[in-house]
Amino acid sequence: MSGLAIGEAIARIQREAGVKPEEGTVDTLKTGDPTQPLRGVLVCFTATADVIRAAAASGANLIVTHEPTWYNHRDETDGLEDDPVYRAKRALVDEHGIAIWRFHDDWHRRRPDGIQEGMLRRLGWPAPTDGGHGAVVQLPEQTVRELAAQLKERLGVPYVRVVGDPDWTVSRIAMQVGAPGGERQLRAAARDDVDAVLCGETVEWMTCEYVRDAALLGRRRALLVVGHFHSEAAGMEHLADWIAPLLGGAPVAYAPSGDPYRYL
Repeated sequence: MSGLAIGEAIARIQREAGVKPEEGTVDTLKTGDPTQPLRGVLVCFTATADVIRAAAASGANLIVTHEPTWYNHRDETDGLEDDPVYRAKRALVDEHGIAIWRFHDDWHRRRPDGIQEGMLRRLGWPAPTDGGHGAVVQLPEQTVRELAAQLKERLGVPYVRVVGDPDWTVSRIAMQVGAPGGERQLRAAARDDVDAVLCGETVEWMTCEYVRDAALLGRRRALLVVGHFHSEAAGMEHLADWIAPLLGGAPVAYAPSGDPYRYL
């Protein structure tokens, strides 16, 4: 036992992030009692049924997740009351008395962006001058093909989706981890100091087509898509290490949610 209640542990994490809470943030407690004594923490990209089972098996009663638990950005449950998947998952959570807290907005708003920081550490890339979400990283010159191979090896992804010529040389990479939206990705791809955009999810009819037309019209750009999970998981693994000293000795561990896709 850490001597902390779940709500106290959450407050410590928020204070350490050093970000003024935004009105309407999604970083709220989704399930559980904040006055319950904290027994242990499991950090994840998203709280799948397997992650919930892992928390119960380890004795942890707080899951810190980056993405929603209830299948929409705000974790709204109106309309899900009779859904069999929601009801089964909710029963699993309630059976084990687990609190689920989302830490999304403020982990991104922290400087440096916590998700991006973990991703850069995993890749062994230098920190950008601006540590904010979407910053540009300067790398040694290499082909898009070589960059994709490096991403596959260091992130453990089965493949990287690429728009643009694989043999083009790039060095200035705009980090668009997660799913920031097509507008942000377009703005990144349009910058004069960017050769390639690295993203998790993309909007195919927006970003992909902009980058494809840029290439066809003589403005060299490349887009590399690694998938949402693979672009943010390292940032949540980093979070587990980051919060461990804050919680009075309570056990803290990271649980990989895994890639939801199978590649046939």
